[in-house]
Amino acid sequence: MNKKMLVSGVAGALMLVSAGATRLVTPSTYLSSVRPGLALETTIPHAFGQWREDQERSGAVVNPQTEAALKKIYTQTLSRTYVNRDGERIMLSIAYGGDQRDGMQVHYPEICYPAQGFQLNASTVGELRVGTGTIPVRRLETALYPNRAEPVTYWTMVGDRAVLGGSKKKLAELHYAMAGQIPDGLLFRVSSIDENTARAFKDQEQFINDLLASLSAPARAQLSGLR
Repeated sequence: MNKKMLVSGVAGALMLVSAGATRLVTPSTYLSSVRPGLALETTIPHAFGQWREDQERSGAVVNPQTEAALKKIYTQTLSRTYVNRDGERIMLSIAYGGDQRDGMQVHYPEICYPAQGFQLNASTVGELRVGTGTIPVRRLETALYPNRAEPVTYWTMVGDRAVLGGSKKKLAELHYAMAGQIPDGLLFRVSSIDENTARAFKDQEQFINDLLASLSAPARAQLSGLR
């Protein structure tokens, strides 16, 4: 191979790398525009299994910011309280954003709860077992003194992937960026006011299982990554 051909080959390779890098840095297609839409208000049922919405208690759900601030970050938000036949209540909060890049990230409960005056007493990572698989979740033990203990279970979605932690979120974003796509994302959170943490997490797991089982397969996949 002569020098001219070598230079030409190197230049061509650099052009390909540059084109790939440009595509990676500036994806142009919103994932939300090429797959079925997610309408939280109609997708999440008001009653399922042994649970029904308790509209009088929905104001107890902790929200991280004012409504105006939330609208700047999220496309949709949903906050409801559900009660079962034994009088146990679960608070559900889902925040969905059509653009899940760094400037439009979901607000994590371990940040928003302390911002509302809660003490964060423990944070652990685990798996939540549901009928079709497992979901990586984070469980928090929070308290608003003197008399409100509120265990929390949550996970986040980037596109169709349930992820926890900054590195896994970045890898999921990279996966979509390499395809030229801007991923959507959401935060799925449940909590309950209960001093018995083990009981609270067990009730939350049952609630999540019942809710996901009541959804269509596409909706379940968008909310949990499970098909």
